[in-house]
Amino acid sequence: MYSGELEVQAKRKAIAVLQDEINRILNAARELATLPDLMMKKDKTGIKNAIEQISTIEEEVENLRRKITREVADVGGLIMNRENLLNTAYTMDEIAGYITGISFKLSNVKTTTLKSAKLDKDITALIELVVDEVYKLNEIIRSLNTNTASAIELAQETQTIEREIDIKYRQATLKLLTEVTNTKELMLIKDVIEGIEEMADKCQRVSDSFILLALSL
Repeated sequence: MYSGELEVQAKRKAIAVLQDEINRILNAARELATLPDLMMKKDKTGIKNAIEQISTIEEEVENLRRKITREVADVGGLIMNRENLLNTAYTMDEIAGYITGISFKLSNVKTTTLKSAKLDKDITALIELVVDEVYKLNEIIRSLNTNTASAIELAQETQTIEREIDIKYRQATLKLLTEVTNTKELMLIKDVIEGIEEMADKCQRVSDSFILLALSL
């Protein structure tokens, strides 16, 4: 078998692991999206279960990242753009970490603060957009082995979502600074909103990395 064929096989194997990783991140993001509503309902059991599920998924993502690191190391110099593969896996690991951090901080915000400042809807809208962005990443990686043109088109859609998140992030920040006076609550909510925006930036980095992978297949 030619070395070129071996490289393609190795890449496809690595992409399969990345797909498992993004699937789990999507599940974690969906769990995060349920949190504001659970908080408004004061469903302590639901909140606890969601956070535990997110934490479990983060561990699974970390294990998959270790797996892809081992597999890329095993093929050595066979994959020319192995650094991109590893950087992608590590960035996805970071996204899972953001979801855990956001869920923890959000769950510690007082429900009365979110209600009085009417920030629950803003945070929900931001989280739903970032879930959409992760879903697009899932679609991109599923297209890599079959339709490169479709993958590139989907990547452009993630850019559109990321820009929308930037706009809503700025609006929510201004609203937060106007409506919330308690310093502790303000800092917690600020961290949540910033975490969502930074997570969206990481998703865009992964999207760009996926396109590099698509062009190399």
